[in-house]
Amino acid sequence: MGIVNITPDSFSDGGLYTSTDDAVLHAVRLIEEGADILDIGGESTRPGSVPVCVEEELRRVLPVVQALANNGTPISVDTSKPEVMCATIKAGATMINDINALRSPGALKIVADGGVTVCLVHMQGEPKYMQSDPQYKDVILEVKDFLQQRIDAVEAAGIVRERIVIDPGFGFGKALKHNLKLLRYLDQFTDMGMPILAGLSRKSMLREITGNKKGDLVSSSVSAALLAAINGARILRVHDVKATKDALKVYNAVTS
Repeated sequence: MGIVNITPDSFSDGGLYTSTDDAVLHAVRLIEEGADILDIGGESTRPGSVPVCVEEELRRVLPVVQALANNGTPISVDTSKPEVMCATIKAGATMINDINALRSPGALKIVADGGVTVCLVHMQGEPKYMQSDPQYKDVILEVKDFLQQRIDAVEAAGIVRERIVIDPGFGFGKALKHNLKLLRYLDQFTDMGMPILAGLSRKSMLREITGNKKGDLVSSSVSAALLAAINGARILRVHDVKATKDALKVYNAVTS
């Protein structure tokens, strides 16, 4: 899953692809590098970020979805706003990637009626404050319990299991120790019966581990993605598509 952030303030690539043309060109490059899915977002959810209004998020995202809708690569939209979900599904998006796990009023019905896939993400708190002091007694059990509750709600709304993906939410209300435990024991989420999405690319946990600046996180991002795949992830949300694909090719060649 290649990341297309149309934002001025995303933690890694904010401001690089703020125009529709730049975002579309970047998406095409990611497809050429081997992206199987594009994840398009118009609102930064980095720690400390402030939400944007519906109109601004649609202004950023909708033209890009429309431009890419018929290129043969599935499009996911990274949003928690029901209005954005509705408009982008109509424009051709086939997946909604929601850090709020469809808890916003109306979101469940829009996704159910739209017939699209949904990624349910675990997040403790909200982006503006989520990294202030995240606390868990058992991060694995608590994240699994939350995701199961959301799976139950989604299925009750008429969304079939085949259209549900789960994401433990690396960096969304987790300290480094929580992220490391989730990655180490990611295989414990496979018994939930849903494909696991892992989004570790260029996140602050990698800066904490390596001491590198945000512009020097490709190697650590690829390493984390490979570990996630080994431990059960089936979708890897990444900025560096080719580097990640190359690592997976080597691993698959050795283990096949």
